[in-house]
Amino acid sequence: MFAQKTTILKGTVKNKDKKAIENVSVEFGSTGTVTDKEGNYSLRVPFKKEIVIKFSHISYRTYTHKTEVKSRNAIRFSPILFLKTEKLSEVIVKDRRKEAQGIISIDVAKAKAIIGANAGIENILMTLPGVNNNNELSTQYNVRGGNFDENLVYVNGIEVYRPFLVRSGQQEGLSFINPNMVQNINFSAGGFQAKYGDKLSSVLDITYRKPKEIATTLEASLLGGSITFESPFLDKKLSIITSLRYRDNSLFVNSKQIETNFRPRFTDLQSFATYQFTNKLTLSYLSNFSLNNYNYQPTSRRTRFGTVAEPLELNVYYDGKEENNYLTLFNAFSLDFIINNEWSFKGTVSSYNTQEEEYYDISASYNLGEVDANIGSDNFGEVGFSQGIGSQLNHARNDLDALINNVQIRGTYKKERRQLDFGLKYQNEDIRERIREWEIIDSLGFSIRPPNSVGNTQPYEPFTGPIKPFQNIREDNTVNIERFSGFAQYNERLFIGDHEVWYNLGVRAQSWSVTSGSNSSQNQIIISPRAQFSIKPNWKKDMLFRFSGGWYSQPPSYRELKDYYGKINVNVKAQNSIHAVAGMDYSFNMWDRPFKLTTEMYYKDLNDVNAYSIDNVRIRYRADNVTTAYSYGFDARLNGEFVPGSESWVSVGYLKTEENIDNRGSISRPSDQRIKFAILFQDYVPNLPNLKAYLNLVYNTGVPGGAPAYADVYQFQERLRDYKRADLGVSYVFADANKQYTKGWLSKFKELTAGLELFNMFDIQNSITNTWVRDVYTKNQFGIPNYMTGRVLNFKVSMKF
Repeated sequence: MFAQKTTILKGTVKNKDKKAIENVSVEFGSTGTVTDKEGNYSLRVPFKKEIVIKFSHISYRTYTHKTEVKSRNAIRFSPILFLKTEKLSEVIVKDRRKEAQGIISIDVAKAKAIIGANAGIENILMTLPGVNNNNELSTQYNVRGGNFDENLVYVNGIEVYRPFLVRSGQQEGLSFINPNMVQNINFSAGGFQAKYGDKLSSVLDITYRKPKEIATTLEASLLGGSITFESPFLDKKLSIITSLRYRDNSLFVNSKQIETNFRPRFTDLQSFATYQFTNKLTLSYLSNFSLNNYNYQPTSRRTRFGTVAEPLELNVYYDGKEENNYLTLFNAFSLDFIINNEWSFKGTVSSYNTQEEEYYDISASYNLGEVDANIGSDNFGEVGFSQGIGSQLNHARNDLDALINNVQIRGTYKKERRQLDFGLKYQNEDIRERIREWEIIDSLGFSIRPPNSVGNTQPYEPFTGPIKPFQNIREDNTVNIERFSGFAQYNERLFIGDHEVWYNLGVRAQSWSVTSGSNSSQNQIIISPRAQFSIKPNWKKDMLFRFSGGWYSQPPSYRELKDYYGKINVNVKAQNSIHAVAGMDYSFNMWDRPFKLTTEMYYKDLNDVNAYSIDNVRIRYRADNVTTAYSYGFDARLNGEFVPGSESWVSVGYLKTEENIDNRGSISRPSDQRIKFAILFQDYVPNLPNLKAYLNLVYNTGVPGGAPAYADVYQFQERLRDYKRADLGVSYVFADANKQYTKGWLSKFKELTAGLELFNMFDIQNSITNTWVRDVYTKNQFGIPNYMTGRVLNFKVSMKF
């Protein structure tokens, strides 16, 4: 009787990968069974009656099936179950330590993707408030009124350096920092902790990554390319990442006004290896080989300037060439030792060697003429009258060999919310330089004598004095600097009521002595106390306030010991600055998306300043300490998802910095960049999200500069024109971590991106220096701007296997 009223329902339960699932509960009403190891089940169900069968498993989504069995024969039903995904409410975890320390953390992927003539880490710094650079061919930057030499750069806790003899941005080549190897980027624009070194302006702290998988990354563009290989070995105890880069700036140089035979080529090879002996002992090795060849042979130049009513034209014809070579070698070993959960130590030994050659003989003959501005004239637009005719010859045979060795040890003690850091370092700098440099200026056949020379009344009276070059430097310098430095700092995180508080107290000290030939300085000592305090109130609004400051000192480097004429002053003292920084971070939601507003005010009071002048990227110091100065300003940055899923930001900064040289009165410093405005904007096509666009806009007001090398800064306070630049990049992501293929040609790639980059999209003429030409009739000198790069289109492809 029961068999007449029921029939058998059976089948096999599998997952989406066609694998059988055991212990699936199959039931209807109060009747049920479970699947066996092969996923099979068998169950009697009513005949000609609608039922709902439920298939359930702890790891899979429950599946229900409504059916009515109309046949007395056995019926098969084999469902597919899908893994269960539990949706949790959003959990946001924020690490406030870096914000409390006034450190900006930059996303590595964003730093690699940003568009700029010098693609890399420094390029994204130019979009931050308080950071300025008016030279797209240079990776150097000024921070809050400082110069290039006042910025600290660390890679894995090891300080790195830049070449000594570089004069222009187009000679610089590749930055030491390789963006393909970077894991973390931290930047502080002032008020930084005692654990960082003795500089006045900023800290860029870079950490290279340890590979976790085998991968090869290739990048290629019209400007060069790179190949990066990374892999773990020996059961992941050994990890190696190495990268070879090549760059050719011909595309940029050919966009300038000067016609040249010019191929600046730059190559570097970097490796970072780690070996983990145990969980507590790790050895690291960082190396760099860099070779920059700068061969420059100008042929001619034509530049029009002046006013609409009185246009002028400069024509220059060149002969000769310039050959510069910069060879850099860097090696560093580090040993990390973790004693227990509280104590850890790190010892580092590093060596940096740079061998630089600067050879040139360039003759320039010029003709400065008036352009016919009469529209009705048959010679409209042509040079009708020559105001100045002359020539100059520049010669140099400069060699430099610098060897910097150091050894340091650092320790850390952690206990709950408290941390103590300390360290000692010894450094020896051995620099040898040979300077042979002179310039001869001729105007209408008469040799121009050096400034402040005894005049003559030719041709009315004969002149019997010797003929001297306009500039002449002949020095042989051998300098040895020994430095001992150390620091200690204490950090703690605590609560005052419901308010979260961080504070840091630290002090640095350095002792050094300088020997140059038979001259030796007395041992000099500096002590630099620093402090930070931050508080996050327990408010409904997510805000954090921070205050930092202290006494910052910068002992002189070799470049700061050398005056305008190449002579060494061994008694140059450290420059000192009292910093005071107050900032606020405000995190909020706008348009249902996260945003963050960061603002900072700062003031610097500087004494024992070593005044300097800047020509392109070449800094020349007075090599004395007779100057006082100050800087103050305000920085703000708003970053967030202006476009859903893509972070962008807007930066605004105001700066004023002045100096008083030998009590002659206050004047603007060479880095007095009053207004800074920058936008980094990322976007994508909504219906095609893999098509992305990057826009980088920068506006900087002009800085004092472009003066003749011999000019008195108190008599020449003209400013260069404002710096305006817009770079645009469009790329398509064929494959990445979120878009992988299992078949087809794209399945071979972990990442594949291709795109176009348009540099200086509005073709704005920016200048960083002037060429000075004499008018023999009016005795005036004209500053003709040396324009930077024009509009350039570049194609770029990046792939990872």
